[in-house]
Amino acid sequence: MNTPPIPAVSCRLSIRDRLGRLGVRWGIGRGRYRVEPGLYRMGAATAESPVLVTANYKLTFDVLRSALAGVEAWILVLDTDGVNVWCAAGKGSFGTGELVRQVQLARLSEVVSHRKLIVPQLGATGVAAAEVRRLCGFRVVWGPVRASDIEPFLAARMRTTDAMRRVTFTLGERLALVGVEVAVALKWVTLLVLVMMLLAGGESTLARLATAVSRGAPILAGFLTGTVLVPVLLPWLPGRAFSLKGAVLGAVVVGATILLMSDAQTTPGKVQAFLFGTAAASFFAMQFTGATTFTSPSGVEWEMRRALPFQVGAAVLASGISIVRAIVS
Repeated sequence: MNTPPIPAVSCRLSIRDRLGRLGVRWGIGRGRYRVEPGLYRMGAATAESPVLVTANYKLTFDVLRSALAGVEAWILVLDTDGVNVWCAAGKGSFGTGELVRQVQLARLSEVVSHRKLIVPQLGATGVAAAEVRRLCGFRVVWGPVRASDIEPFLAARMRTTDAMRRVTFTLGERLALVGVEVAVALKWVTLLVLVMMLLAGGESTLARLATAVSRGAPILAGFLTGTVLVPVLLPWLPGRAFSLKGAVLGAVVVGATILLMSDAQTTPGKVQAFLFGTAAASFFAMQFTGATTFTSPSGVEWEMRRALPFQVGAAVLASGISIVRAIVS
């Protein structure tokens, strides 16, 4: 029985691929940035060529195929709803059932003569290797953390070094994630500025915008602290919780912003801005946990349950000050 046609892919990224990669780094089209699940051929892959498993998030797929220049291999793409390997493994979509399903749909046992699947190490939380072998007859081989190490990994007969197993989070890797953090958080800042414009005095729109930006500068400082400064300074900030790191750095940056604008607001207004800004820094910094491998999904949930009451409490207190000020005036 003939196997279904297998599409071929290139290790070369087109201009469209690169533009799409740039856009998704800034949150543009993130939910739609995916490829069709299934089996793909790299180069002149044969029955003896290795099978590499990945997610159908196109950025992940492109990183993998661009690292395979000169490598003849098969790429088995799982349906992870356009989510990367690590996050999808935590959610269960990059898991044992989906892996077995794609192996069977692709009729992989008819395509390759061996029975090995190279699964990325970051997908280990979702895949039970023993179950995969029992259900479809293929043995899981845990690959390296980074796609750039796959070629030397294959050359070493699928043996990894300690460096290949080590998860890094360098400044460059953190900066690559800042754009999407800013883009996601920007909608909240835009909404805040619009609300402040409605409440601001002045006849012209420009005057209202200037007033809103002036009054909201400490909150904007908190936003930039949580989305940019915390990722940049992450290893050197105190505490393990991202929310705490954001609150500490936010208190410093927001406080400095208020001091620089000492004549712009009254004392109650400064307290209100400090509370809002610090809470914003803590909240947006906490969102960065989802972009790292520092914590497990349960760890993220644990931190959110404990940090959100303080963040909401600070925002409520700041709003109360605003209401009292409006009544008194």
